[in-house]
Amino acid sequence: MMRVRGRERHQGFPRAAPDATPTNSGFQVARPALVRSADVGEHYFAKRPQAQSRPGTVDLVLPDLHFRLATDRGMFSPDRVDLGTRVLLDTVPPPPATGDLLDLGCGYGPITLTMAARSPQAIVWGVDVNERALECGWANAQAAGLDNVRFSLDDVIPAGLRFAAIWSNPPIRVGKPALHALLTTWLARLSPGGVAHLVVQKNLGSDSLQRWLGERGWPAERLASRAGYRVLAVRAAENTGQTTDQTEGTP
Repeated sequence: MMRVRGRERHQGFPRAAPDATPTNSGFQVARPALVRSADVGEHYFAKRPQAQSRPGTVDLVLPDLHFRLATDRGMFSPDRVDLGTRVLLDTVPPPPATGDLLDLGCGYGPITLTMAARSPQAIVWGVDVNERALECGWANAQAAGLDNVRFSLDDVIPAGLRFAAIWSNPPIRVGKPALHALLTTWLARLSPGGVAHLVVQKNLGSDSLQRWLGERGWPAERLASRAGYRVLAVRAAENTGQTTDQTEGTP
């Protein structure tokens, strides 16, 4: 379900990403995954969660939108929309009206669907490692009538695609090496003038991450600070080729 205040939504079905493979659920995914630590074990960033399925729903209520979202066990924050996600969605400026947009670590899709509803002429890519979460995201896009959404694992996205904006509540608990590799990979795909907005809890390293981003050539400023979270606005690097090779020496 989706309600949009002040305008009607186009009803339709999200188109699958190119070269995807159908599954029994009807959701279409391809193979590999996002960068993740080898030692994290079973968690929300497992590709195929082993936790027994227990479907549920959560509500995301924003000033301009109301989504009822399908969730399940074995994914990030299945019992409520994470506070960091809420802080991000309450504070970011509107996404670009057109172009390709990215939700990095999308889970069941609260950020992806918000971007898609606010920018109906853009294409919004929701990328995650967790196939169960992606299935929920696909179902949520269908229920919301949003046909400008693509949920997928990362290798489905064309290699040359660049993003006008990235929004993310990144998976901090994968560990610094994996997190830095993940951000290095995807921030390098911002288009010239593009901006990434990241929400990170202060006690999980938001300030050190901001310094690391600046040292790697991505100017980062604090856009907002609320409830123990920082929202960082990260500008596209001037020399992405140089930046993408610098993953060592992390703080």
